[in-house]
Parts: sequence; C-alpha cells; structure tokens
Amino acid sequence: MSDWWHQLPLSELDGEQWEALCDGCAKCCLHKLEDEDTGEVFYTRVRCQYLQEESCRCSDYPRRSVMVPNCIRLDRETVSTLDWLPVTCAYRLRANNRPLPDWHYLVSGSRESVHAAGVSIRGRAVSDEFVHPDGYDEHIVTWVE
Repeated sequence: MSDWWHQLPLSELDGEQWEALCDGCAKCCLHKLEDEDTGEVFYTRVRCQYLQEESCRCSDYPRRSVMVPNCIRLDRETVSTLDWLPVTCAYRLRANNRPLPDWHYLVSGSRESVHAAGVSIRGRAVSDEFVHPDGYDEHIVTWVE
C-alpha cells in the first residue's frame, strides 16, 4: 500500500509501520524540564547518553528501557496525550490526522532530509554524561518548529 502513513490511522499500524513512522529528529531523546507551577515543558539541548547524535538513533534501542528506566516509550495509547512531543513529530501529526511534512523520509525518500531541513538535533545537543542534572536549566533551548 503506497502512502500507508497518510491512509492508515495509528491504531491500524503494524509494528514495522509504527517504527517506520519515526522521523528521526530525536527530540524525544532530549531531557525536558517541567515548570512545577504551570506545567509548561521546556526542552534542553541535553540528550540521552545512548543517543548517537550523528544518526539521531539510540545505540541500543531494544534495551533502552532497561538502560534508562525513565525512557518514554511512545505507543498508540499514549502518543496523543504527550503534549511535549514536538509539533513536527510524525506520531503527533498522524494522531491529529495531519499529513507528514515534505522532509519526512517516508515522503522525501531520504533519511537525511530531516537533518537538511534543520528539524533534528544533529549538531545541536550535548550528552547527559557531561551535564549535571542540576544544570539542565542552563541548556534550555527554543527551536522554531
């Protein structure tokens, strides 16, 4: 089925299609801070140490929840409730019945298009190995979506 990503709702995707929907931006692998008073979520440029910044992929994806117990697993049931997902996230877009952007590799045919469009974290992050958790607030970023 061509353009399955535009035709099928998230609930009908098989495991392979679900994984293929990820655009590879890696913003979900950035540490985020939440304002206790307002609930507002702020992205930092601090990435999980297991995220390979060049490829924007986890170095041990199958064991990510073992290595990082608080790693968020996106699934069909929770994806529409995660307001902190970037507005460009393919899962968020499809949960809201919106089309994928032209730079998404399923549309463009190239995994490099997300990086060329400046949507990924490639070249813009630092590993959490080098930042004390109390210092994450010094790394808050605002990227135009």
